[in-house]
Amino acid sequence: MKERLLSYQEKQWVRFIISLCLVVLSALIQTYALQVLLKPAGLLSSGFTGLAILINHIGALNNINISISLMIVLLNLPVAILCGKSISFKFTVLSSLQFVCVSIFLSIFRFKILFNDMMLNIIIGGAVYGFGIVCALYANASTGGTDFIALYVSNKTGKSIWFYVFVYNCILLCVFGFVSSWKMACYSIIMQFVSTKVIDSLYHRYDRSTIQITSTKPEEIVKKYTQKYRHGISVWQSYGGYSHQQNFMLNTVVSTLEVKEIAQLILSVDPHAIINVYRTDDFYGGFYRKPID
Repeated sequence: MKERLLSYQEKQWVRFIISLCLVVLSALIQTYALQVLLKPAGLLSSGFTGLAILINHIGALNNINISISLMIVLLNLPVAILCGKSISFKFTVLSSLQFVCVSIFLSIFRFKILFNDMMLNIIIGGAVYGFGIVCALYANASTGGTDFIALYVSNKTGKSIWFYVFVYNCILLCVFGFVSSWKMACYSIIMQFVSTKVIDSLYHRYDRSTIQITSTKPEEIVKKYTQKYRHGISVWQSYGGYSHQQNFMLNTVVSTLEVKEIAQLILSVDPHAIINVYRTDDFYGGFYRKPID
């Protein structure tokens, strides 16, 4: 029993170290995107980082020097404390580390500009910035600010609200357009759209899939499946049109992130099982979702 406990603790430490690396990588990628692609093109980034840049810009118009690095920390800290009480301590620590690293990296790193072409900066900048956010999400963290709020609400409702984050960012950019340039604000909205689509394409925590299994070993599959997963599974008798033999159909709805792992589990029980996976857009009823660590 002691060996199993140590093994579990070791796995948890490995996962935590990987999460730390992903969080630092996320901060580095975002810093790179800001300095190399977004700032040279005059584009405004998303979330509270964008709000910090906007405050800095408004301050500069009034001859007031406001540190972007300091504003990132000051804006994110209250939200981190509020959301941290409702999500988890580990999530809060990792997310706070992310925005603190961005703040530090912006102060110490100076990257060389790559492009002078506006459309390249918009498209590649949006994609790189979005990928930085995805790295943080896969570490079971966030990039702070609106991501904190989005994951908090998504965890409560079970629905992805990245579209609403995009709407918030558009409002932020409208303010940017009013105080600066409407042309640059419109360019920034396009960049935000690219960034949001990258996140939506690569991060599937809130997507669901239906798995349909045809097998002659329903009891063995159900036993193994229910030992590891808390999703419901239905079983009914069926008939093979080609083989003319009795078999069974099993049906379950799972998180898209779990599909490959569940398919491997089923095939380990019945190598001859037929597995059909298709996307589930709407689902009504109870659905277990593993909480954020």
